[in-house]
Amino acid sequence: MKLWIGNIAPDTPDEEIREFVKKYAPDLECTKIQRVDGDGSRPAAVLEFADTPYGSVEKISLRLHGMHWKGRELFVQTVVR
Repeated sequence: MKLWIGNIAPDTPDEEIREFVKKYAPDLECTKIQRVDGDGSRPAAVLEFADTPYGSVEKISLRLHGMHWKGRELFVQTVVR
C-alpha cells in the first residue's frame, strides 16, 4: 500500500517528508518516494513502505489528512497498487 501526500510545500526535500511521516508513524519504514509535480502549484509525493502492519497506512492517512505543514493544508490518501 502507498500513501499519497498532496499540496506539499515546493522544494521540500525527500528526507524532510520521511522525517515528517516518521514523527506520526514511527512503525512505518518509507522505502521509496516518487514525486508528482503536476502544474507545480500543489506538488505531491507517493510514499511506499516496507512490511507495513495491517491498517497502519490507513491510520496515518487519516492522521495527516487536513494537517497544516509548512503553511499548507495536506491532502493525504492511501493508494492500492
